[in-house]
Amino acid sequence: MLRLLGVVLLATGLGGCAEPPYTRVDNAELKTLLAQGVPLYDIRRPDEWRATGVVEGSRKLTYVDAGGRVNPEFAPRFAAEVGKNDPVVLICRTGNRTDKLARELADKGYTQVYTVRNGVPRWVSEGNSVVRN
Repeated sequence: MLRLLGVVLLATGLGGCAEPPYTRVDNAELKTLLAQGVPLYDIRRPDEWRATGVVEGSRKLTYVDAGGRVNPEFAPRFAAEVGKNDPVVLICRTGNRTDKLARELADKGYTQVYTVRNGVPRWVSEGNSVVRN
């Protein structure tokens, strides 16, 4: 009986380790998605865009301000531009904001959300170009 209880507790505890409701991609996979015409949203702030540049073709749309408050323009603009069944890629600095946003979008019914692992700094450190504007 004790062994069965241990198995049940283990199985229940592992449920929290389930895959996220979106797909994390590396830079090679990002390039493939971009070549397929999947839109890339850079959800960082304007000061971050200026500091590092952005991946060419990125749509710049700030998700949260420096204080962590959600940009009130984000949701209406994103919903107007991206359908719930359309593929979309999100990128930020480290992946924390995109992970949070991707979960929120999945909860709202978005089915093809991708996030870029390690964000723009990794893109740059791997020798990929950015544009500044």
